[in-house]
Amino acid sequence: MQFRLLSAIMVFLGSYLPLAVILFSQNIDYSAWRNSFCWPLDPGWCEIPVHDAGYSIGLLLVTLACFCLTVFSLALIHPAQEINVCEAEYVPTDLMNYTLPYVVSFMGINYHETDKFVGFCVFLAWMFWITHKSGQVFLNPILIALNWRLYNITYNFAGSSDIFKGRALVKGHLELGRYRQSSVQDIQIIKP
Repeated sequence: MQFRLLSAIMVFLGSYLPLAVILFSQNIDYSAWRNSFCWPLDPGWCEIPVHDAGYSIGLLLVTLACFCLTVFSLALIHPAQEINVCEAEYVPTDLMNYTLPYVVSFMGINYHETDKFVGFCVFLAWMFWITHKSGQVFLNPILIALNWRLYNITYNFAGSSDIFKGRALVKGHLELGRYRQSSVQDIQIIKP
């Protein structure tokens, strides 16, 4: 299953919100917190107590926006079509794809070291391409923390004996039985 490119990018970037928070916190100038707060903001006198503020704050805001859009989009889905789930197999999450960038962030990635930062961005782009092509973009720690799970399911529609196979993103645990689902691109969204 492949998700559309823009949707997949949104889900992927949103899953790295904790990494953006870690990188942001590593770029805070903690010594500047001893200075008094300046108001009104005077560009000649006031400083943002963040090193590489444009990159730090920018990445934080992009990942936060993508995370919020993902959660908001999932909340807007109201499953209406009834299905009967005949078989369900939980797809275990390989968190190594998401853990490696966190480990790398503690090994000295800084926004002002352009060569390392560009290399890190290339690494993330490669991770995205792999997860997108393999259909695993929904296997991320943020959705797991919000109690979403991915299943391979065998199902049929109410009143039909035709059997279908697919993937389902489920809020909570999935037992066999009747549910309401909504199909979004190539994935079933089920909210028991």
